[in-house]
Amino acid sequence: MNRKLGALALAGTAALVLAGCAGGGTPSDTPEAAEIRVWLVGTDTPQEARDYLVETFEAENPGSTLVIEEQQWTGLVDKLTTSLSSNDSPDIVEMGNTQAPAFTSSGALLSLADIEQQLGGSDLLPGFVEAGSWDGTLYAAPYYSGSRVVFYNTALYDQAGVAVPTTLDEYVSGGVALAEALPGVSGVYFPGKDWYNALPFVWENGGEIAVQDGDQWDAQLSSPESQAGLAQVQELMTKASLAPKDGDEAEGWVPFRMQESATYSAPSWAYWSIIADEDGNDTAVVDTTGYYALPGMDGGAAQVFAGGSNVGISAKSQHPELAKSALEIMLSDEYQSILAGAGLVPAKVSLGGDVAAATPELAAVIAEAAANAKLTPASPNWADVEAQGIMQDLFVNIANGGDIATLSADADEQIEAILNG
Repeated sequence: MNRKLGALALAGTAALVLAGCAGGGTPSDTPEAAEIRVWLVGTDTPQEARDYLVETFEAENPGSTLVIEEQQWTGLVDKLTTSLSSNDSPDIVEMGNTQAPAFTSSGALLSLADIEQQLGGSDLLPGFVEAGSWDGTLYAAPYYSGSRVVFYNTALYDQAGVAVPTTLDEYVSGGVALAEALPGVSGVYFPGKDWYNALPFVWENGGEIAVQDGDQWDAQLSSPESQAGLAQVQELMTKASLAPKDGDEAEGWVPFRMQESATYSAPSWAYWSIIADEDGNDTAVVDTTGYYALPGMDGGAAQVFAGGSNVGISAKSQHPELAKSALEIMLSDEYQSILAGAGLVPAKVSLGGDVAAATPELAAVIAEAAANAKLTPASPNWADVEAQGIMQDLFVNIANGGDIATLSADADEQIEAILNG
């Protein structure tokens, strides 16, 4: 989900990995009893899946243990770059799908070609296979996906006299109307750093982040089309949202379930955090939560950011065969079905129906949103754009009422310097 080197450029990742290998130990080629460390990011992976992974791995590999170490999305690229090049590298790492190309292209991950079929082969999500491959070889397998949908409080919409929007313009005007009619409530919860939810406005107005021309990238946020979308974002952030101007999208379900926001756009798996609290008890909005696909400029579903993760094995894992055993469990039907039960879209196409079984009322909306999902520019250097906070800074400044033409031109210059570096 979906999210988040600074001073350490990705261009140096491969050099760090190769240099580190020279001083490291020799990985074993046969499974020997050992401790396997798995990095999972955030709390999206449910506890049931974590328990299943540990218990199944240790049952299948007597004498070995598996330890899950939870990481945070913020600063993840920096941490992965450093850790994957060290002699104390974790064995298996989760990364955002937009971050994967940085590590597949750098030599930081082990080839999964020999176990690709065991992991799912042609059944794996194609777009995530593409994101996790380099030069035709899979290095980071799909882990889970999720489409962004709009959650709304039906009671607050009724109170404000606002209907479910059918176009993007109506979404913007409705968000402002909700905020005006409901003092102290965000019509649309939209914190400044939430660039994931800002991208659809750029795309729906005909803009792009950057397009490739030969071997060069041309950033497009300052185009007239992109600026029209950014203007819509600014209207929502300044007139419809009470979210922190410098805040991020983490735990945006909290103000929604406290009825402090009427509209909340998030990955589909946020549903479970909305309707139940941390103890599994129903929240106050369990019966007033509705959902719809973000509408496009001319109706239908908008192009939204395709969130999700890939997972790979460190090239410096000292126990690669054990790591492969653990990864096969994570891609097994049983494990992936647990993810589906938590509202995550499984890594295997054949298991997509499991999400519908878990949340039938959301299934159609998820499918509609997924049909138009898009990704960030397919450059190995894109993760550096994220890590340096260029998109986050752009939208924080937009949220604070900054001049869109100046801000977008500055962002384009920075993005081109990184993607073409």
